[in-house]
Amino acid sequence: MALPTYGTMAVDWENRVDFERLRRERLARAKALLAKSEMGALLCFDMNNVRYLTATHIGTWAQDKANRFTLLPQNGEPILWDFGSAARHHQLHCPWLGERSRAGISMLRGAITPEMGRAEDVARKIRVELEMRDLHNEPLGVDIIEPPVLFALQKEGIRIVDGQALMSEARVIKTQDEITLLNMAATMVDAAYDELYRAMKPGLRENEAVGLVSKVLYDLGSEYVEAVNAISGERCNPHPHVFSDRILRPGDPVYYDVLHSYMGYRTCYYRCFTIGYASHAMSDAYKRCRAYLDAAIELVRPGRSTAEIAAIWPKAQEFGFPNEEAAFALQYGHGVGLAIWEKPVVSRLVSLDHSCEIRPGMVFALETFWPSTDGWSAARIEEEIVVTPSGHEVITRFPAEELLVAGRHYFTMSGALPALRETGQATEEVEV
Repeated sequence: MALPTYGTMAVDWENRVDFERLRRERLARAKALLAKSEMGALLCFDMNNVRYLTATHIGTWAQDKANRFTLLPQNGEPILWDFGSAARHHQLHCPWLGERSRAGISMLRGAITPEMGRAEDVARKIRVELEMRDLHNEPLGVDIIEPPVLFALQKEGIRIVDGQALMSEARVIKTQDEITLLNMAATMVDAAYDELYRAMKPGLRENEAVGLVSKVLYDLGSEYVEAVNAISGERCNPHPHVFSDRILRPGDPVYYDVLHSYMGYRTCYYRCFTIGYASHAMSDAYKRCRAYLDAAIELVRPGRSTAEIAAIWPKAQEFGFPNEEAAFALQYGHGVGLAIWEKPVVSRLVSLDHSCEIRPGMVFALETFWPSTDGWSAARIEEEIVVTPSGHEVITRFPAEELLVAGRHYFTMSGALPALRETGQATEEVEV
């Protein structure tokens, strides 16, 4: 049975996302793993981990500042330190936190300099909470941290251990509500690709495509368009992973990756097109790219492994790279959740020797790349997949089984296509 697709609002007449259950089940997963660990508490600065534990959000402007932090003690509830006004908001509007939402300022990624004493203040706050619970002699797990804060915690006599692995493991299996939100996020990108496909033609610039996609997503309820990578023409090979102001031309290959967030849950969703017509070389590259992707998707089911998927993908040397590190993320898989890259990672670089079992509730993206024989065009496709108890379900639905051609109709009477066929560049006419 296909995953249901809901509207974006909460209603009383249909069982959609249960946000109270989402908060409760996420926190329960982290608590359970913490209880089995050596750690007395877990300290998180990563915004995604803070949201996972506390169900709070203050906007993506704070994403890169490593300033908000939360402490989850053994047998306790999370304590959040945030910007003062935000902390007050959480007290009033987040009853699951209440007075455990407090004002606290760290170092703003170095904008507040060490002599100002904020690192020491953070360390004292943490030490006090640990001592109150007799946990100050137990290891403290930390996900990410600024060096001055790390040093200040150590001066307080606190032993720091890796807490990032615990949070990664907590987030690898998605709850029912997380899967619903991931499906909704993909639904929005389906719509964005439809609008983009109708708009693409010679003269459209990559940055205009980015603007169009962003507007569709925000209009539909996205809280954050993290990136729209728009790559066209000779920029397709090698893949630069960033859009420009390049103008689309007839015959151009173009691929996009749309990364956005709905209620915190991301997409990573490539689609590939050509403009006006498709060359033989580009069509062949797309077919091979799709074949590698389909073979990988076929293996997605509980009990299989990331090594089995990685093994069917071509070696780096087969498509022009000296080794797997140089070709990393071109034939690739990764978990999708509150971040675009989560466990499990699927790559020949790491998965053959360090395999991971595929389990129900995982949600990950598989993406493939193939350069064409013309030396400048290339194909790039990606699907997001939910692992079900009996197999899998693909939640990225914009058509990608065949290479789609967008743009104006090039008539044979113009003489353009026959001339191109003679040079081996064109394969077909397509009317949009």
